[in-house]
Amino acid sequence: MAGKLEFLTSGLMMPEGPIAMPDGSVLVVEVLGRRLTRVAADGSRTIVAELGGGPNGAAIGPDGRCYVCNNGGFDHVELEGSVLLPHEAPHDTPPGSIQVVDLETGDFETLYAHSEETPFWGPNDIVFDAAGGFWFTDFGRDRGRARMRGAIYYAQADGSAIREVVSPVDAPNGIGLSPDGGTLYVAATYEAHLLSFRLSAPGMIDPAGAMMPNGASIVGRAGPGQYLDSLAVDGAGRICVASPGGGAILVFLPEGGSPDVIAMPDFLTTNICFGGPDLKTAYVTLGSTGRVAVLNWDVPGLELAYA
Repeated sequence: MAGKLEFLTSGLMMPEGPIAMPDGSVLVVEVLGRRLTRVAADGSRTIVAELGGGPNGAAIGPDGRCYVCNNGGFDHVELEGSVLLPHEAPHDTPPGSIQVVDLETGDFETLYAHSEETPFWGPNDIVFDAAGGFWFTDFGRDRGRARMRGAIYYAQADGSAIREVVSPVDAPNGIGLSPDGGTLYVAATYEAHLLSFRLSAPGMIDPAGAMMPNGASIVGRAGPGQYLDSLAVDGAGRICVASPGGGAILVFLPEGGSPDVIAMPDFLTTNICFGGPDLKTAYVTLGSTGRVAVLNWDVPGLELAYA
């Protein structure tokens, strides 16, 4: 399924949200570095924007700008060997937001910071549909023994409308769409369930036949010691989910069953995207060691709406 693994770059502060760009570069957010960074094909890095907070997921929108889920910020600890681990946000951490970055100038603005129901506590991952709107997850936020549960949102790219579609959800993280755009996939981190939602229209979930009251069905589950983080869908319709804890990419079939496991050299494997001329190059962000891994994939990745 996957070929030899190499490294594109290192020294990042918890990379996430990779986007393979047409020029061969890869955009990543640095959650603990609080910035959006471009990694060139030769591994050199350029800071695009200093975003503050905790940029956590990213996608290119219909206007060519980069839309960023910012979780508001984490604390962190550093282990021996410059290994970084995120830690729950300090109590004075502000709510999160959706930011939009002009890739040419580095200028950015806050597009959304709340819905009608609630402020955002941990916007995490994002995907655009063919209609020009975007889905995103709000992970929620931990507070010692208490956990604020999150939600799944749908919003317009021009800032005109946002709607809380599914709530509450415990730690929703990675999010993606099936090749036909008719199914939404969401990875629930701590439950380690990959969820699917049938869609009846842009931003609308069809609950008919769902396994759960919120309209979700369970595609599969990670194994012991494995959690679920961000995800990408390949051209065969397989859902490829980064697994922190297990240090792997878990590859689920849309019809269900146990995932195939592709081991990664970092227990905090955070995300995956596809790029290259034929979309058969997988870029995987390795959070605790600050690297971006590169490996060949057996089929092209799914072409995203505006990438």
